[in-house]
Amino acid sequence: MKPASLLLRRGLIGAILLSSLGLAAGPASAAPLTLRYGHMNSPSSVAGLQAQMFADKVKEYTHGEVVIQVYPSSQLGKLQELAEATSTGVIALSHNTAGGIGALYEPVAALDTPYLYRNVDHLMKVTDINSPVMKSLNQGLMDSAGVRVLYAYDFGTRELTTNKAVYGPADLAGVKIRSLPFPIYMTAVEALGAVPVPVDWSEVPTALATGQVSGQENPVDVVLSNKLYESQSYLIRTGHITNPELIIMNDRTWKKLSDAQRDAFSRAAEETRAKATEMVLSQETTQLEKLKELGMKVIGPEDGLDLKAFQDRAHALVQERFGKKFGELYQQIAAIK
Repeated sequence: MKPASLLLRRGLIGAILLSSLGLAAGPASAAPLTLRYGHMNSPSSVAGLQAQMFADKVKEYTHGEVVIQVYPSSQLGKLQELAEATSTGVIALSHNTAGGIGALYEPVAALDTPYLYRNVDHLMKVTDINSPVMKSLNQGLMDSAGVRVLYAYDFGTRELTTNKAVYGPADLAGVKIRSLPFPIYMTAVEALGAVPVPVDWSEVPTALATGQVSGQENPVDVVLSNKLYESQSYLIRTGHITNPELIIMNDRTWKKLSDAQRDAFSRAAEETRAKATEMVLSQETTQLEKLKELGMKVIGPEDGLDLKAFQDRAHALVQERFGKKFGELYQQIAAIK
């Protein structure tokens, strides 16, 4: 009879050999699928927070099978570069304005048309991925650019910031205002009465500091989280775009997921969409007060802002430039109740 210690030692050696050959009892744990999510916003903004929230939920709901690494603050590229990288599959996910995604499939840009939505509830119904509008736009995106919209949330209402008091379009005559480098946004800035200057978000602080532009437009959350109050004196409540933010994913990557993983992504998307919208809506009043405390002067309709003048200019320019192109889509959006 062999000594017990010798049998034990031989057993351990055998287990090590089997393990090294992949033959040990029980399945070997597979390495997680790691995906990159790049975006332009600061980690502390709602856009940045929701990206990390979505990543955390995906990891939880896939039981660690899929890990999303989030790269904020334009680490992986500028606005358009991120959209294109998602289309080619260089990165798996990104988020952008509808105007930005419109560079991949033009009709999506219609979702960022000035003064388009009746209210936030209307925006959320239109941008639900199961709405007839989004089903059509998503199919177009997949066919033309190889990306799909996973979800969209209310990014906030875009307001104007400047270094002068503004009460109507005439006050902005000849004033250079930063615009996202997309046609629908250039039109929105023109509708305000200003001269649009396309500048990527990563370059906005420098453009404001050097006087390349005298103002910009963004939701209140972005103004506060990026400390734009340090270079801008006024926040003008033009409310010219109620803004959906679209989270897109490379379609080939999506199709490689298992059915269970896709279900996990969809669950994470729906929960993140609701939470991010809630965060934007609940924080806006507080953030406005904070900006006032930090020295910004807020001008709204109650202070004499001629909101109708901005709206009339916007409607006229939109009809002139996009009426034929997006007219049917605008009717579909208006029909959603």
